Amino acid sequence: MNKVVVFGVMDFAELAHFYLTHDSDYEVVAFTVNEEYLPEDRKFHGLPVVPFEEVEQLYPPADYLFFAPMSNRRMNSLREKIYNEAKQKGYQLISYISSKAIVFPETPIGDNCFILEQNTIQPFTSIGNNVVMWSGNHLGHHSTVMDHVFFTSQVGVSGHCTIESFCFLGGKAGLLQNVRVAEGTFVAAWAFIDRDTEPWFLYKGNPARKTRISSRDIDY
Repeated sequence: MNKVVVFGVMDFAELAHFYLTHDSDYEVVAFTVNEEYLPEDRKFHGLPVVPFEEVEQLYPPADYLFFAPMSNRRMNSLREKIYNEAKQKGYQLISYISSKAIVFPETPIGDNCFILEQNTIQPFTSIGNNVVMWSGNHLGHHSTVMDHVFFTSQVGVSGHCTIESFCFLGGKAGLLQNVRVAEGTFVAAWAFIDRDTEPWFLYKGNPARKTRISSRDIDY
């Protein structure tokens, strides 16, 4: 069983279709979105687009897999919502890991992860569920990434770091070894985290300092 239904009809879904088609054994057979967002012709890349509210009747979880490669909007909470709803419908969610990423054997990686090319994931790390790692990041040894985290590009994470759920790490951000990035932390582009953060704050600068509360209600 390698047929996949992809959630979305915008950039992330289009990229997922491309990567799965060209660099995996999965076959994308359909897309799905909430009914209010259905395109007029109900097609995307020549494939059917069906309402998420009834996707399990049209593409039963016993026969099809699911992938929801969504953006970080509202600090990843929208992606978490669809992830949970797909699991409640009974779907097994796949992860895509680029063949051009460096991932050492026995590295635990959860489901619904989207890990693109030229990521380096060192030994003795772990990655939770529903994590997006855009191109060119470095995850240092003995580090842990929890659920619903979003890396942009060229983030450098040193060894023995912990990144809690719902965090966002902007481009070229860096983490000193042994730091803990608390739940819901928004790390701005180019920021350098040299100490533990507090939950649901925005951090920017070098060294990075908190500037204001980060919220799930803000569309970053």
